[in-house]
Amino acid sequence: MSRPELTGHASLFYVSEWQTDQRHAVTNAKEARKYNSSSRMVGVQREITERAIELLRLPEDRPSFVLDVGCGSGLSGQVLEEKGHAWVGCDVSRDMLNVANERIKENMLERSEAAASGGSDMDDDDDDDDSKYDDSPTKPFTGDLMHHDMGTGLPFRPATFDACVSISALQWLCYSNAKGQIPKKRLTRFFSSLYQVLRRGARAVLQFYPETAEQAILISECAAKVGFAGGIVVDYPNSTKAKKHYLVLSFDRAYKAPSGLDAMDGALLSSASAQTGVRVEQARGKKGGPPRKKKGGTKTKEWIVHKKETQRKKGKAVKTDTKYTGRKRPARF
Repeated sequence: MSRPELTGHASLFYVSEWQTDQRHAVTNAKEARKYNSSSRMVGVQREITERAIELLRLPEDRPSFVLDVGCGSGLSGQVLEEKGHAWVGCDVSRDMLNVANERIKENMLERSEAAASGGSDMDDDDDDDDSKYDDSPTKPFTGDLMHHDMGTGLPFRPATFDACVSISALQWLCYSNAKGQIPKKRLTRFFSSLYQVLRRGARAVLQFYPETAEQAILISECAAKVGFAGGIVVDYPNSTKAKKHYLVLSFDRAYKAPSGLDAMDGALLSSASAQTGVRVEQARGKKGGPPRKKKGGTKTKEWIVHKKETQRKKGKAVKTDTKYTGRKRPARF
């Protein structure tokens, strides 16, 4: 499956498909509605958001005002509401925001009906519970939505938000979908505006899917260039499906990003960390040294690739690696 970022701008990827006949037009926002109709996507988004909130380390004694960049259909905002926080979400896709508005209206209708039917029967013994976990039907919504492209900067007043989260949106800035779009400039503009709209002492956790290691380094460098400290936390680095990247940012220059899940250990990027101060959390690997042969003298693909790389460093002529390098040959007759 190709990456959605390669298909064009996010506003076009989540655009509605119009099906017309002689009398009326029907909007089929297929991609946008997947996020609310697919239980798997909803579960993944919820899990990522809860992990991002955990990395934010928000105060437990009071609600926070959180900016949700690339809020999409509002799934991450819903988790913030459940945690008792107020939030503002912005997204470049109008169709995703329409889905979020529909969800909010449906929830408001359900809450009003629940309040009218069973609100008077609620027990008063729940007053001792923490108010941020209050799920009463009369509890007001604490979120708001805005149509905006984060690559053009964030249009908010300075020192407005206590924290910032972003789920699966930051990697879109690494691609150029128009003639005037330069990824590095868009990233710098975004981080510069994010630095301004956050209050001092605030943190930001931006989950993203880098296509290459160069994209992760570019994002880290742009964040550090405007004054942020922190690093990239990688959860489950050895898993293809569960692997997640979180860019954790802080104003404190002495701040160190926490370790990721699955026995993570911090390791500085040799080039990016020395220049930018932003470090990448990587997994603790096995003991160092070159790959070994299997028992019986069988040469593994890793051993062959390492051997060829060693020969190249010595200046010897070595054939290029292909998909057939180290392939398992059929048994002889």
